[in-house]
Amino acid sequence: MRLSETEPLAGIKVLDLCRVVSGPFATMHLGDLGADVVKIEDPRSGDESRRYGPPFIGGESAYFLSVNRNKRSCTIDLKSPAGRDVALALAGVADVVIDNFRPGTLDKWGLSYEALRRLNPRLIQCSITGFGRTGPDAERPGYDLILQGESGVMDITGDPNGPPMKVGTSIADLVTGLYASQSVLAALMKRERTGVGGRIDVSMLDAMASLLTFNAGVYFASGESPKRRGNVHPTISPYETFEASDEWINVGVANDKFWGLFCDVIDRKDLESDPRFDAAPKRAANRANLVDILTPIFAARTRAQWLDALRIAGIPAGSIKQVSEVCEAPQLVERGMVQSVPHRVSGDVRFIARPIRFEDQAPAPSTPPPLLGEHTAEILSEWLGWNALAFEKVAAAGAFGAEAASSRRQT
Repeated sequence: MRLSETEPLAGIKVLDLCRVVSGPFATMHLGDLGADVVKIEDPRSGDESRRYGPPFIGGESAYFLSVNRNKRSCTIDLKSPAGRDVALALAGVADVVIDNFRPGTLDKWGLSYEALRRLNPRLIQCSITGFGRTGPDAERPGYDLILQGESGVMDITGDPNGPPMKVGTSIADLVTGLYASQSVLAALMKRERTGVGGRIDVSMLDAMASLLTFNAGVYFASGESPKRRGNVHPTISPYETFEASDEWINVGVANDKFWGLFCDVIDRKDLESDPRFDAAPKRAANRANLVDILTPIFAARTRAQWLDALRIAGIPAGSIKQVSEVCEAPQLVERGMVQSVPHRVSGDVRFIARPIRFEDQAPAPSTPPPLLGEHTAEILSEWLGWNALAFEKVAAAGAFGAEAASSRRQT
């Protein structure tokens, strides 16, 4: 089963040498767009994230299942000469190779960019690393938590009086994966013009630092490093979190027009002309006083009452939902964003679908995350034209792991 041939990347072959999150997230998005993504896994244990849990569903990690749909799994021992030769053959017919090994790892295995490009000048190679291929930190290993700290994002996240706080999702992995998939799309467009591929270097540190945006702008303009503000915006107020009588809500009074409407909703027209609050810069400067006034007002009504009143007035506001609420939200369900796919051992696997649609069409149905090595023979037949004899010969040479070679010799 494959995605529709009408998807934008139909016919594009992606050789996926990634594991854990950042790389698999990138290749999953390419698969969501119709690319034929072949996930190369170590035959001994596969992608490390297959062991991340609990929870496990039928023995499969929910973590792995969440970032590996729309791919096929091919087990190859990249450290063996025979396995290297198989990988080189696959790269020779691929459009894109993506990896997230530390710099130099593929070179050591005989799979350098130079070697791949000699075989396939049209190949696009995208390497995801923690700190980039160059610079004094190039050799450092990088995981999401490390890069959240190194990028400054943790220092500006959390309560002003508390410790630095990581974002509640693997933001460094995920944003790097998005940049990687975006860069591959750009490189494919460039190849249409030039006829040749190229090399892409995507660093988790670079990706996370790019998210600093106005925080970096504050430093460059003032020489002062921004501090943790919790849920407070540095230049807009009220643009933050308030506690209603039963739950928490977010309110975004982002300009003077909204401020006038907001004062109507809370029945405090006197605040609209109060010299402390009658302009956006004044409200930001006098935020503490304004919050002291608003806190008991919000506490007097329920979340639903406030959201309804603010919605009618056209003021941006929203509830702070639990993940369970989001996964069942009618807005996402109706738009086809919550999908499920039948899996051979895990039953119906539910997931949040691709957040992109073309011609107002919901995302196409997905293929399930693969079992380890599930498609090895199928891929080698389709991509390389191998028959059973060719497969067995390479297997006996150890391309698919010593255990596979041994079992085939015994049979």
